[in-house]
Amino acid sequence: MQWNIPNILTVLRIALIPVFVGIFYFPKSSFDIFGFPAHWVNLTAAAIFAVAGFTDWLDGWWARKYHQTSSFGAFLDPVADKLMVAAALIVLVEFERVGAVIALIIIGREIAISALREWMAEAGKRGNVAVANVGKWKTAVQMIAIELLLYWDGIGLGAWGVFDTRFYGRILIVIAAILTLVSMAYYLKAAWSQISRAD
Repeated sequence: MQWNIPNILTVLRIALIPVFVGIFYFPKSSFDIFGFPAHWVNLTAAAIFAVAGFTDWLDGWWARKYHQTSSFGAFLDPVADKLMVAAALIVLVEFERVGAVIALIIIGREIAISALREWMAEAGKRGNVAVANVGKWKTAVQMIAIELLLYWDGIGLGAWGVFDTRFYGRILIVIAAILTLVSMAYYLKAAWSQISRAD
């Protein structure tokens, strides 16, 4: 493994997962001792998830700009992304902020498409299932939805009232699930010629 900046950021993202999950299970009475506000858990979890999302963008940008791409980084980066999203969705399901079916659709798709890309790479056809615009839209909507559902508390907008993160987060996660199915169908169609010839 090359310990360059992109790979360090990717490893950091993975290291944040147990911290991110653990915050929700830390004894709530401990927060009172230190005088933390009631929404400290949601705020911190949302902040960690935002940092993870930023490092995902940063390590890709850095690797391209400074020519620090590596085979290990190409393998680990999507794994880190999927682990963080899966961890967030599982926590959100447990706290009844996301339906289990939606989480299953999103996580199941990530596993299926990762396996498909690996199989297509072995067949020398990975380019057929390269990231498409529908996949990018799915990711963007999904990340915003998870961020809102992690924050969970209303955001005061002064004269404009309160921004309801629960309401909009739930709408966006449903849209993300729909885009998930659409993108999965797109990638399966792109790989179908290879799939139909498989042994």
